[in-house]
Amino acid sequence: MKLLLVGDSKSGKTGSLVSLVKASYHLRILDFDNLLDILRYKILELCPDKLSTVEYRTLRDKTKAGPTGAILDGKPQAWINAIKMLDFWKYDDVDMGVPASWGEDCILVIDSLSRLCDAAYDFHEAITPRGRSGDYDGRAVYGNAQDDVEKLLGLLTSPSFGTNVIVICHGVYMDLPDGTKKIFPQGVGQKLSPKIPQYFPNVIRYRNVSGKRTIQLKSDPMIDLANARPSEMPESLPIETGLAEFFAILRKEPPTANTIPIKPRRI
Repeated sequence: MKLLLVGDSKSGKTGSLVSLVKASYHLRILDFDNLLDILRYKILELCPDKLSTVEYRTLRDKTKAGPTGAILDGKPQAWINAIKMLDFWKYDDVDMGVPASWGEDCILVIDSLSRLCDAAYDFHEAITPRGRSGDYDGRAVYGNAQDDVEKLLGLLTSPSFGTNVIVICHGVYMDLPDGTKKIFPQGVGQKLSPKIPQYFPNVIRYRNVSGKRTIQLKSDPMIDLANARPSEMPESLPIETGLAEFFAILRKEPPTANTIPIKPRRI
């Protein structure tokens, strides 16, 4: 299962992961937003016995006040540490092996892609050569960060990465050449955003309409969505249980066709 989860800020994306915990999945979260409190409280409320099945590591570059505003405090490490974790999940006294071989009962969660892109940008900005006056090529920073993030998405969604993946991202409204607007995942600059959904067979959207949060599964003029079993999916799912239901529908065994076996014929 490779899933791209798109939604506005505070639409319930992180908290909704609790339904997967209840369904006995093991979650391994690369946390770039530092906003996992809601998930912890939901687990303690609904399934406290499963709290130990969630492992996370928060990766966020430190910042400090500078003469012209907030600046990085030291060398950016979040991007490099994320790549290391995806190769081998080990830090401090935690050793969980190779994420690509965790298997079907585990889910790797990137929360969120938006902040992961920030980490990639900060890393490449720090290593980009500067002139004598301290200036640098901003286009090279964007280009290199976009390439690295796209390569990472290709890795996570490849057949060789044998673990379920959920990438949580925020949506941005982008103008199209025909004058219309569409929602795309937030990336490093606008060139990457339209490419991101290309890597995922499953794309869903979280909506908050008049205070009611739901998971949208059918495309509309504002966003193109997808899943591997569209004929079996409803138009929407409740946010409280929707992710577990979505996984259950996609992972159930296909019906056995009543076909007559073909006997080989000798020639």
